[in-house]
Amino acid sequence: MSTQFFVNSKKIFLFLSTLIMIFLLLPGCNSSEEPDVSSKGESIKKFGMILVGPKDDKGWSQAHFEGGQQIVSSTGAEMIVADLINPADSPNTTVEQVANDMISQGAELIFATSDDMKDGILAAAKVNPDIPMIWSSGDSAWADGKDYKSTLANLGNIMGQMEFGKYMAGCAAASESKSGNIGFLGPLINDETRRLVNAAYIGARDCWTDKGNDVTSLNFEVTWIGFWFHIPGVTLDPTTVVNDFFDTGVDVVISHIDTPEALIVTDQRVAAGKDVLVVGYDYEDSCEQAPAACLGVPYFNWGPSYVKIAESVDTGSYSSKFDWLEPTIKDGKTSADSIIGFKYGNAISDESKERIESMVENLSGDVKNIFSGPLKFQDGQEYVAEGKTASLSNIWYTPQLIEGIIGDSGK
Repeated sequence: MSTQFFVNSKKIFLFLSTLIMIFLLLPGCNSSEEPDVSSKGESIKKFGMILVGPKDDKGWSQAHFEGGQQIVSSTGAEMIVADLINPADSPNTTVEQVANDMISQGAELIFATSDDMKDGILAAAKVNPDIPMIWSSGDSAWADGKDYKSTLANLGNIMGQMEFGKYMAGCAAASESKSGNIGFLGPLINDETRRLVNAAYIGARDCWTDKGNDVTSLNFEVTWIGFWFHIPGVTLDPTTVVNDFFDTGVDVVISHIDTPEALIVTDQRVAAGKDVLVVGYDYEDSCEQAPAACLGVPYFNWGPSYVKIAESVDTGSYSSKFDWLEPTIKDGKTSADSIIGFKYGNAISDESKERIESMVENLSGDVKNIFSGPLKFQDGQEYVAEGKTASLSNIWYTPQLIEGIIGDSGK
């Protein structure tokens, strides 16, 4: 063989070796690389929405469903929906199974929308590390979290600071109450529900005394039904609870369950000539269930945040983080794009609107200002000292109801 042949062969070998090295360095060509949920950079075609209740419940689940619809409208992605994912309606189905099924159908982003979905969504995120997921109302990605902290790079959290909404709900109830007897229809007892009952009571206290009343004449009582909505044979019947409130002298009920029984019962009472009122929860248009009796509704507007999450997956900028988002408030009113809103009902007076807006303006958009001392828990233990405000962690992890509330703290 000639020397020229060996020279040419060597050049060809070096050329092919260089091509192979370039190919191996291309993204996704190295099979030993860990999945990177932030590097997709392509528009998602499908996403999954896991709901604890029915998608048309006029409450919590419908608010999430409509947030998903905003993703559909904004990006054109298809939404795969699984509703009624809870131990009563789907006893043989886990959140992990639902998430895995959605992924098998092509979902590239999963939303789990209940605190009760903790175990299932953590498991699903662990076995699907390349699929971005959001656990709404959870705290798995919070560096200051104490219960569910994880290092899952694909699982983030979103929650709105509903403490503002519940403060406004309490203020509306007390501002319109003639008797000072307010009933709070609670779901199950946990840190979230305790802190929101506390916020509603503080709003009621502030507005009751702003009317010139003594705080000792305010009777604020919570009854827990045992879950986010009625499960026959398992929970208390919310219809019965609301009727019991009214039969014992309550003139305003604040709802905190996912479904509209409080509004329906109040509407029936008003139709029968009773002077009673109600504050809704979760869903922006819930006052339509009791147009003549509804003072207003603090609601969740998930759409803008959910669209941002979908867009971050599209652009490859998704990251696992904990977002506990404050509402957008101007002049004491929540804006249309705020994650937390408060929509007035037909039954509220202009005087009460002015009172609510003045009180909210004084909070300066800081959730810690709602929980300003002195505050004590029901057992007399100091919660917040005079002149101080609670830390974010002490608000999120609330172990008891505060002094002044009648009802069980669950401890």
